[in-house]
Amino acid sequence: MNKILWLSLFFGALLWSGFEPKDQFTWFLEVIPAIVALAIMAISQSRFPLTPLLYQLILVHSIILMIGGHYTYAEVPAFDTLAELFNWHRNHYDKLGHLAQGFVPAIAARELLIRHHVIEKPRWLAVIIVLICLGISALYELIEWWVAELTGESAEAFLGTQGYVWDTQSDMAMAMIGAILALLLLSRTHQAQLQALDISARQTH
Repeated sequence: MNKILWLSLFFGALLWSGFEPKDQFTWFLEVIPAIVALAIMAISQSRFPLTPLLYQLILVHSIILMIGGHYTYAEVPAFDTLAELFNWHRNHYDKLGHLAQGFVPAIAARELLIRHHVIEKPRWLAVIIVLICLGISALYELIEWWVAELTGESAEAFLGTQGYVWDTQSDMAMAMIGAILALLLLSRTHQAQLQALDISARQTH
């Protein structure tokens, strides 16, 4: 995917998401991680370009955040339909979001750890990555709590618990599952792209 197409999809989704969202405050809270990620990539792109796979995953994750921001996670229409079809007691779009919260950071963490030679023993790599993703998930849950404490009822849509008492724990479990799935499904493809990126960097220099 070339840069122009990537940016077109990102900003197209962002503009749609920001047009009359269900709750303006929730929209801001949900899309700000995507905007921060874009800023970091723009600043570091020339000296630390990422693999095509990671760029694509970040775009998909950003769009998931933008959809959740537009509707709020508890009211995404497609998942309301699925809830009716499968007789779910709640809208589960937030679980897709938390699955992505483990899936995408797992590849990002893998890329950073390998390229910066942080872990010398490969057998520990997967364990550390999963723990990093769990840490990110836990931090996000803490941020949700802090926002709720500071803003009161206005953060209800951001929390998205929908009355489920185990929502926090299940969110973290989904992030863990996402991280494990990413490593199982994408490690080989990611490794090939890392090697190609390394060869390209050596040829450039």
